[in-house]
Amino acid sequence: MPTHHKINYLEIPAADLDGTKAFFQQAFDWQFTDYGPDYSCFTNGGLDGGFYRAKDSATVAGGSLLMVLYSKDLQQSQQQVEAAGGKIIKPVFSFPGGRRFHFADPSGNEYAIWSE
Repeated sequence: MPTHHKINYLEIPAADLDGTKAFFQQAFDWQFTDYGPDYSCFTNGGLDGGFYRAKDSATVAGGSLLMVLYSKDLQQSQQQVEAAGGKIIKPVFSFPGGRRFHFADPSGNEYAIWSE
């Protein structure tokens, strides 16, 4: 059940909707339900959301928010991202509290994965 005034859902642009869905399914086992040719809802991502067909991508340099996933094994997660066709755009680096890397999905959207 949704919680009042708490983040409930994310919608993310995807120029390559099919490639983006395939990437997240392969890399992280996210599940998808299509609602027409230009929108697909994802589940099993920790927070539900959807990808909508759009020409633009979400990047930190472009002023977008950064969606950060957690990993118990950062190296394994990076291998999964690369095997699924993701592009590492910021190699693993340390920050107060852990380490992380940034990657782009097939639509060029930027994400990060962190671990302690």
